[in-house]
Amino acid sequence: MIKKSQFKRRQFLSFSSALLVSLILKACGNNNDSKSENPDTPPSTTEEKETTPSKEPLKVAIVLPGIITDQAWNQTGYEGIKLAEEKLGAEISYVEQVSQADQAETLADFARRGYNLVYAHGGQFDAAIQQVAPQFPDTFFIGVNGAVEGDNIASLRIDHLQGSYLCGILGALMTKSNQMAYITAQSFQATDEELRGFELGAKSINPDIKITSSYTGDWNDAAKAKEATLALIASEADVIYQWLDNASPAVLQTAQEQGIYAFGNTVDQLNIAPEAVLTTPVKRLDLAINYLTELATKKELEGKIYSLGLDYPDILYLGEFNEVITEEMKTKINRVKEEIITKTITFEPCEEDGKSTLCVNQTIS
Repeated sequence: MIKKSQFKRRQFLSFSSALLVSLILKACGNNNDSKSENPDTPPSTTEEKETTPSKEPLKVAIVLPGIITDQAWNQTGYEGIKLAEEKLGAEISYVEQVSQADQAETLADFARRGYNLVYAHGGQFDAAIQQVAPQFPDTFFIGVNGAVEGDNIASLRIDHLQGSYLCGILGALMTKSNQMAYITAQSFQATDEELRGFELGAKSINPDIKITSSYTGDWNDAAKAKEATLALIASEADVIYQWLDNASPAVLQTAQEQGIYAFGNTVDQLNIAPEAVLTTPVKRLDLAINYLTELATKKELEGKIYSLGLDYPDILYLGEFNEVITEEMKTKINRVKEEIITKTITFEPCEEDGKSTLCVNQTIS
């Protein structure tokens, strides 16, 4: 028979042991520096004061008309958002080979998914940007090579005319037939200005030089590009300036096969046809895109046209010269380049043959 006093004593000892274990466990828990894994446990006031909320990364997308491995226009655009990811910590995405019919919906889709900045990589996207941008005021749309601006619309443009002006001079010094040509896919402001720059540069050397333009209708169709090149060569053009994407090697290689000269575009393309390519107007769109993305992170991006020319020497410059280019020719090109940078030479609106265009205005010192 168990006495009441014994029962109470055992209860007390049992209770004391349990209390001791509880206190030990609590002490161990208080000495543990790890955070609670229970998501329902609110943080302490001290932790709230010491923790700085993480800033969400800028979400940046680019919509491309061609493929990101074209070693030309589309690739350098893609590399621009990759640079923004690397340098600015941006969250990025892209869609390639977007047809004109799908432009507006592709831009709108990125806006609906909460992207802060959407690049449309080509002047052919201008109409789609103007259609979509008013519907998504919290997304900033940038037309690369565009001519549009607005509350949440900007355009990023390399000054193609400045680069092509220098190439026009060089082409004029190399042509024997006084017949040169310009091949691209479409006519819009950027390509029109590049053609005009090539023409103005050539005619500054020889006013009698003739420039023929040809439009293939497709930036990436190599067969059409080769056919257009052969047709221009048949008309006695012996220097060809091209601006195409995946189809550009077809022009350069055909020029080399036929024994004439040509110009690369966007990325240094001398290695594609080293006997034909005189030089390349290199357009570092990756750096330009990163530059505008950086402005966006600082909330300094404005709804305007950003035009970057030879005064941004890391973004627009002439690439490697063909070995046939003499030191005298290089000196002349560099002198004219400096005159453009210092605005001794400018390009102003004018009327020619009843049409609005751009003409050279040279300050005489």
